Formats: sequence, C-alpha cells, structure tokens
Amino acid sequence: MSTIQKIPLGNNGPLVSKLGLGCMRMSPVWGGPARDEAEAIATIQAALDNGINFLNTGDFYGHGHNELLVGKAIKNRRADAFISVKFGGIIVGGKFLGLDLRPNAIRNFIEYSLVRLGTDHIDLYQPCRLDNTVPIEDVIGTIADLVKEGKVRHIGVSEITAEQLKKANSVYPISALEIGYSLADRQIEKDLLPTAKQLGIAVVAFANTAEGLLTGDLKQPLDPKDYRNHFSRFQGENLTNNLKKVETLKALAKQKGITPTQLAIAWVNRQGGHIMPLVSMSKRSRLPENTAAMDITFTPEEINTLDTTFAIGAITGSTYLQR
Repeated sequence: MSTIQKIPLGNNGPLVSKLGLGCMRMSPVWGGPARDEAEAIATIQAALDNGINFLNTGDFYGHGHNELLVGKAIKNRRADAFISVKFGGIIVGGKFLGLDLRPNAIRNFIEYSLVRLGTDHIDLYQPCRLDNTVPIEDVIGTIADLVKEGKVRHIGVSEITAEQLKKANSVYPISALEIGYSLADRQIEKDLLPTAKQLGIAVVAFANTAEGLLTGDLKQPLDPKDYRNHFSRFQGENLTNNLKKVETLKALAKQKGITPTQLAIAWVNRQGGHIMPLVSMSKRSRLPENTAAMDITFTPEEINTLDTTFAIGAITGSTYLQR
C-alpha cells in the first residue's frame, strides 16, 4: 500500500494521517441491518497498521455501538490512534430529532464516550452541528473546560457557516472543520474554505463521492428501498442530469487507469495540504484502492475538465448535508 503522508491538524496541531477513516458505516446508524463487527474491527486495525491514524466516529452512531467498536479495535494500541468524536445529535428510531448542546449535556456525553472508547481522553471533540438554541460561546467554552481537565486534546466543529467558524475560533482555537466536500459539492469554496485556511484550521472533508453519486456505479432509477430516494439530487430529472456529468468523470478515470472513486478522493486530496479526505470503509478490501488514491495527480487539462464539468451548481438537487 501507499505510504500515507502526515499533516498538522491546524496551526501547530498534532500530526495526523492525510487520509482519515470514517467509521460511521460500520454501525447501523439509521436503523439498518447489523454490520460485520469482526471485519470492521479488522479494518480499523489494518488502517492503523498502514499509517491511517485518524479515526472518525460519533457518540450517536448506532446509539453508541460505533464507539464501542472503535474501543475494541484500539484496545492495547491507543497511542496509534487519533480519535475524533462528534456529539450532540439526538437520534431515536433511526430519525434525527435535533441537537442537545447544553453544557451539562456535553459533560454527560463525553463521560459515556470515554467509557465506550476505553480511554481517558478524546483527541478531537466536536459538536456535530451548531444551532441557535445554545450560544456558541457556551458550547465551545464547555469543551475548552474539558481540554483544561485533560479529557479533550483539541476542539473541532462540523457542518457550520463561515461566521460560526470565526465565532467559535474566537472562543478557543479550533483545530479542524469537518464538512462535506466533493466535486459535486463545491459551495463551501466561496467563503467557508477560505475562512478555514485564513484561520489556520484543517479541513476534514467527508462525502468525497457525494453519497455514491461519483462512484460511477449508480444506475437510474434507484432501488425503492434506497435511502437516497429522499434527496432531490437522486430524483427524476436531477438524477438524469447528474449522471450525465458523472459520465465525464468515468471517462477521465478510465483514461487514467483508475476508478471513479479514486478520482473523486484524489481531487479532494489535491485541493490543499490542509485538507484531509475522510473516507468511509468497513472492509479491509477497500483499503488498497482508497490509499492508492492519495498518490494520484492531475494535469492542468484534467483539472480544467473537472472544474468545467463540476462547476458550482452543475450538480442539481440537494442531499441532507447542510451547506
């Protein structure tokens, strides 16, 4: 496998792998079928063996199942892993009901997370989103107190606006911004990405294939049971238009001798040294392909083709991801 580069997480932050492992899909987050836990644990351990130390989870993934799984995988090798945990999401019966970002709730959430993960500290702790129910100063301030207590090492934020990012960073230095970013989702290039770069904040970019749109495997119409049917991006004329765009990506990938998924990950990787593609994997068989994507380069002509085909607004419709 490829050697994974290390990058600092924000200004003077710790060194982490340039490729992150998203663990969410290792658990039945939205009430789906059970996953192969043994294979998931083996995948995490194989990732660590190959230099991928950034492990991303959430306390509400599988109602705590995901943290328990990560805890099992890193047992006796805690020093090898950099654990990123999102909190604040309230999910009942597979439905997202909202957020709880009250200071007492945050303190409660982290105690459960530490037990499930089998550790005394979390490397990166972040609210999964921010809203107006609790002032940003109180949310970030509470995590800052946890830093002082040694329970958290660094503070992150996820799926927020440029103004919220500035305010959060003014309360306590933010190390990382986790946000959806792909060829199909480039709206954040207008203000959020420049703001993060200006403030010296690393970007953890998830949904690199835009919920599978950019894998080249998607066919129309989707299976009636496919969760993506709920999103306008995957409906009717929107999907027809979007799949036409993907044909260009597939052709370029074929020309380069790589897969469309590798191309999508490689494009995100090449957007900056401070940007980390966060890739979901639940099987060891996915590791070679995804790590190899980190070595792929593009010619100016190829970048121009991608920028023209996937300009902001070229992909029509939306997903649940906040922009």
